[in-house]
Amino acid sequence: MSKERARRREAREAQLERERAVRRRRVARRERRRAVVRRLTPRWPRRRTGRLARHSRGERAAIIGLTGVAVVAIWSFVDDVALRVVLVVLLLLVLPAAVVIALGRRS
Repeated sequence: MSKERARRREAREAQLERERAVRRRRVARRERRRAVVRRLTPRWPRRRTGRLARHSRGERAAIIGLTGVAVVAIWSFVDDVALRVVLVVLLLLVLPAAVVIALGRRS
């Protein structure tokens, strides 16, 4: 009886070892594929740099959108071309200070 149990246990262990080997091969193949994909995909810099890097995407969109609205309003309501240009230049000069005052400086 014990010989029969030993034979069955050996068969079970052999089957488990075959399954483990198949799993190891699958995992190794998956890791090789992932490594190839990682190597082939371009790496984009994750850190934003520059003046607008401190602000989120929504804040940047709001800054640009409101500036665009202000420029359109200036060009719509002011008749004199020289005054339009002066007001747009003044808007662009004051814009950084207005952004810092409105949104605050983040470190």
